[in-house]
Amino acid sequence: MADVPTDALVDVPTAAARTKPLRRRPIDLIFVVFFVINAGFITYVVDLEQLVITNTQHFSYPVWPPAPLVDLFHWYGRTYDPLLMARPPFWRMTIWIDVLFFGPFYLAAIYAFVRGRTWIRTPALVWSGTMAANVLIILMEERYGVFATPHFGVVLASNLPWLLMPAAMIWRMQRKPLFS
Repeated sequence: MADVPTDALVDVPTAAARTKPLRRRPIDLIFVVFFVINAGFITYVVDLEQLVITNTQHFSYPVWPPAPLVDLFHWYGRTYDPLLMARPPFWRMTIWIDVLFFGPFYLAAIYAFVRGRTWIRTPALVWSGTMAANVLIILMEERYGVFATPHFGVVLASNLPWLLMPAAMIWRMQRKPLFS
């Protein structure tokens, strides 16, 4: 234990690698905004709706999310995205992954990026790979599957942030030191 550097045991910036303030890390600020939107809206509003309303043809409005948002999500699904309305088992599993794993990750990532904590590197890479795989599988179904959309361009554009941000995260996590 005596041979292990102190900074390897505790996630505290050393004098040589001080964390820059978030305002001086504009790329990281983009990630933080993305995480906030996902934690505050996508995961626990959009995705939660898909778990509490299993049958979009016959349902009662839940306490959460609010009825106007449920109507908005269903309008989008009826207009552009039949898969969102069908909610087959694989789709529901991707939503559970989002709610149970990605939601907590977004909260941890917000903290880590704001405070410059390097322990986020491995969880960020796991998130990146899992998110990219989920989105690619969903897009394959959207394009060629049983619930293929006639508006693939719209659906692709709607999902593009969740394909591009994982790629950007993999690129971002290569930097050493991570937050200075």
